[in-house]
Amino acid sequence: MSNASFERIRILILEDNAHMSTILRKILQGFGVRQVFEARDAADAFEAMRNSNPDLALVDYMLGDVDGLEFTRLVRTASDSPNKYLPIIMVSGHTDRSRIMEAINAGVNEYLAKPVRPVDVYNRLVSLIERPRRFVKATGYFGPDRRRRQDPRYTGPWRRSTDEANQDPADSVDFG
Repeated sequence: MSNASFERIRILILEDNAHMSTILRKILQGFGVRQVFEARDAADAFEAMRNSNPDLALVDYMLGDVDGLEFTRLVRTASDSPNKYLPIIMVSGHTDRSRIMEAINAGVNEYLAKPVRPVDVYNRLVSLIERPRRFVKATGYFGPDRRRRQDPRYTGPWRRSTDEANQDPADSVDFG
């Protein structure tokens, strides 16, 4: 993918730290991104979404009143969301599995660890563009399909061991 591929992409950066926001903007501009919009809080980010219609967002995990997780949930589920399908890359210094899972369950598309490296930003952008995941609506969740791989051997509607609780008892098979 060449830098010319990024010329028309509009990216929103939601980052309360001005220095980190500048770093992200410079990295994106280095890839040829010409339209970068910056917001310091969730309210400004929603306004930027309404005014600029970004193609994707880089969202800091730790923000002020509304953190990156809550912002992502609002984008995905709020009735006044400007774009429920906005691809979101969560950017965070927190790399423990529980935080990453929390972000994925909030509806982020990708997770990027700080300190950010240009190659990692590039790889996340390419992933969003070349391998977009379909969106799913399930009880308590709306966002990109959390499964990275499709199992060609699987033929049924239920995918988790806990899904049995959601099945109709008439559909169960008694092996006893």
